[in-house]
Amino acid sequence: MKKIFIAIFLMLLFIVSCEKKEIVDEGNGKLKVVYVVNGVLGDQSFIDSAARGLRQAEVDFGINLKIIESGLDVSKWKSSLEDAAANEDYDILVAGSSSMQEYMEIVASKYPDKKFIIYDSPVDYTKQKYDNVYSVAYKQNEGSYILGVYAGLMTTNTALSGINADKKLGVIGAQDIPSINDFIYAFKQGAESVGVEEVLIQYAGGWNDPAKGKELALALYRQGVDIVFQVSGGTGSGVFQAAFESELYALGVDSDQHLILVETNPNHANTIISSMMKNVDNSLYRAIEKHLEGTLTYGQAEVLGISENGVGIAQNEYYNKVTPDSIKESVAKHAENVVNGDVEIVTAF
Repeated sequence: MKKIFIAIFLMLLFIVSCEKKEIVDEGNGKLKVVYVVNGVLGDQSFIDSAARGLRQAEVDFGINLKIIESGLDVSKWKSSLEDAAANEDYDILVAGSSSMQEYMEIVASKYPDKKFIIYDSPVDYTKQKYDNVYSVAYKQNEGSYILGVYAGLMTTNTALSGINADKKLGVIGAQDIPSINDFIYAFKQGAESVGVEEVLIQYAGGWNDPAKGKELALALYRQGVDIVFQVSGGTGSGVFQAAFESELYALGVDSDQHLILVETNPNHANTIISSMMKNVDNSLYRAIEKHLEGTLTYGQAEVLGISENGVGIAQNEYYNKVTPDSIKESVAKHAENVVNGDVEIVTAF
């Protein structure tokens, strides 16, 4: 009888391994993915997160991945996507952000036999069906609300050196647009819910201007702000520099920016006590896996929040080191309230 059980167990293992191998083999050398970046790699945030998820899919599933950087000239982003759609050899074309939504709608309509994935800004399915487009968006207001709670509690906490406990926080956004304000409004709401009296907001006017980010952040720190939340892509590297020079603190965005910087620039990394993570990498990896399984839902959008691990705040070793247990517990409780629908979070949309 024991031998029979062993034989059945081994047979089940074989079946499971074959099923997994079937998924991998389906992608190996067959599934061709092109990611068109509206900008350049190296922002240590949103764009790099997307590339990281696709590169992990390349490793795990054997897909053929090509990344095309469109550059910093916004006027060239449309033609870059159109050229890729017309001339590249691909099964799936990936792009992201609200800047690319209209262009994605154009190319997806022209090439109905191709598949497209857009992240962070869904195509408008009320215009037409877009049966060949999968959109994934994120409840960044949920994650930003929790980050505001955390920053609000930390700004009155004496465990951090230099904190003056005057209940004042700052935010630097790339542009005054809904996709950025969705972070900012919810962050402000979360901070005010735990007693923060003032959240100062500045806009840099662009995504890749570290000098401007530093200038604005230094001005905020001089006004008594203890912690600045950067929602400005590559501009945010200047915020971290300002935090270091001011011996104060910052909050990252889209990825765990402390972990990204800790090896190459530990001084700047150690100003970043947490980040609002929009898990673009996880969502694109998941999308490729589901495509290979045949379960990806083209023709509609998915919106991922805290409960789906689409957003959250970074809770790495450094966070654990600098954050008192009482604040960790309060943050966890507020996150639970969000998941349970016990708090209505503002949105810019």
